[in-house]
Amino acid sequence: MKLDTKTYEEKMKKTISVYSHELETIRAGRANATVLEKVTVDYYGAPTQINAIAAVTVTDARTLAITPWDPSTLKNIERAILASDVGITPANDGKVIRLVFPTLTEERRKELTKEITRMGEDAKVAIRNIRRDANDKCKEMKKNGEMTEDEQKASEKSVQEITDKYIKEVDAVTDAKNKEIMSI
Repeated sequence: MKLDTKTYEEKMKKTISVYSHELETIRAGRANATVLEKVTVDYYGAPTQINAIAAVTVTDARTLAITPWDPSTLKNIERAILASDVGITPANDGKVIRLVFPTLTEERRKELTKEITRMGEDAKVAIRNIRRDANDKCKEMKKNGEMTEDEQKASEKSVQEITDKYIKEVDAVTDAKNKEIMSI
């Protein structure tokens, strides 16, 4: 009986998905509402995401406009953005908060590519940990007599092929994001 690799493959897919989502939150010189996902505002005593209490729109390639549905929350939203690690100073005109994304310097682009590469390495480590768990399961099944040595080898080979596939996918996602950063 070979190891069922479906659950391990699903975990690897999830790792890629999480990594891709993390990359979306990196500020790359273009207006992107996902940079505000981690910012929470104190809304009547409860931490609330900005997109739950305001309309967030991209007005041009480098500007985000935040229009709160309740104008009394404008100051709280502004404070939350200033306190966050977004790195952009909000401009408040009394009705709308504007975030103007500055163009990236060469130095900042290189910093971002290093950060993206580090995040890619973390994703690869997570995938390799999933491979290790699968191989440990193979050894356990062999030890318990649930599979033969040949089945164990075949299962480990299949797990390695899946691992290689997802490592390549992490590399592809990392390279694409690095090219995007360097071309801005």
